[in-house]
Formats: sequence, structure tokens, C-alpha cells
Amino acid sequence: MKVIEQLLTQAGISPIAGVDEAGRGACAGPLVIASVVLNDPFALELESVRDSKELSESKREEIFEIIQSIAASISVVIVPAAEVDDRGVHAANLDGMRRAVNGLEVEPAYVLTDGYAIEGLGFPNLAVWKGDQVVVSISAASIIAKVTRDRIMREMDKEFPLYGFAGHKGYITAAHSKALNEHGPCVQHRRSFSNVAALIHK
Repeated sequence: MKVIEQLLTQAGISPIAGVDEAGRGACAGPLVIASVVLNDPFALELESVRDSKELSESKREEIFEIIQSIAASISVVIVPAAEVDDRGVHAANLDGMRRAVNGLEVEPAYVLTDGYAIEGLGFPNLAVWKGDQVVVSISAASIIAKVTRDRIMREMDKEFPLYGFAGHKGYITAAHSKALNEHGPCVQHRRSFSNVAALIHK
């Protein structure tokens, strides 16, 4: 961790924004994109920051609060399922990344993204392979996006209790597939995803 950010900082390039998303592979619920500028990516308080998928839910929630309290700026974009269907998940994700970076209150000198280059961003940027595992700023964005989305899905579960959204968060698990087959899709399901489309066109 931190090597890329150290090199940029040593070259006098800062502040650095990290960008990541949550919910790209889910067939229900929103796509959530976060961009984070950390005052100090090397702060001791951030030593536990990792790819959100490597952390327990309770640990993510704990680190989420730490990032919220010490980040220079955080910007979150929520893309509803209907917009994902209209635009396609990849286009919606790239546009969400642009919007998240542009929504920062602190203008970044450089932007690091997880896996995907952001065309038309307007800031120098680098796509980092497995960035959420090797760049603190991207990992922080991953945690902000993941926790934000998980909270949305837990609330969605109250409105649509037949699907178990609080557990699988809209991903295509066996339990979710079973509920989909029994009850059909709800308005929060992405019609452009093949498993949902197959049920609609039966």
C-alpha cells in the first residue's frame, strides 16, 4: 500500500483523489461511486484501510466513520437502478466517477481510479489495477461507497422484504435468485441484467 501515493507526493503532486464504486455487479439497487481526498494518506488512523471486500461489515462501518472525520473532501454519487438500465452499467459508472470527482470541495491535482480510466475527466488521472488493494485513497473511496450502498440496501429491504436485500445487497446469490424466481423482479431490479430480463420475458 501507499507506494503510488508516496511517489506522487514526493514529486510534489497533491492533493490526490481516489475513486471507486460499489454495486457494479449487483442486479438490484443503485450503483454508488465515491471519491475521497485524504489530508494525509499515511496517517496512523488509516492503517486499517483496505479494500472494502477484505473487511468485515463492522470494521467497514468503523473505518467509514474515521474517513468521514479526517478526509479533506468526500463526494458520493448514487446512480439508481433505472439509470443503470438506461445508460448501461459501464457508462453509468464512468459518468458517476466524473461526477464524484467534480463534486469534491477540494480540487485534486491527480486522480487515482480502481481499474478503469476516466475519459473526459479534466484532471490528470491513472487507472490502477486492483487499486482498491494498493492505494489508500482508492481503498478509502471503496469503503465509503460500500458502506453507503449497504445502508441503502438495508433500508430497501424494509420496503421490499421478500428479497432479502439486507443480506445479499442485491448481488446474484442463490438466495436472491430463489426469491427472484418466486416473486419476480421489483422496481429496484435492473432490467438490463440477463437474469432479471429472463424472468420478465418468460
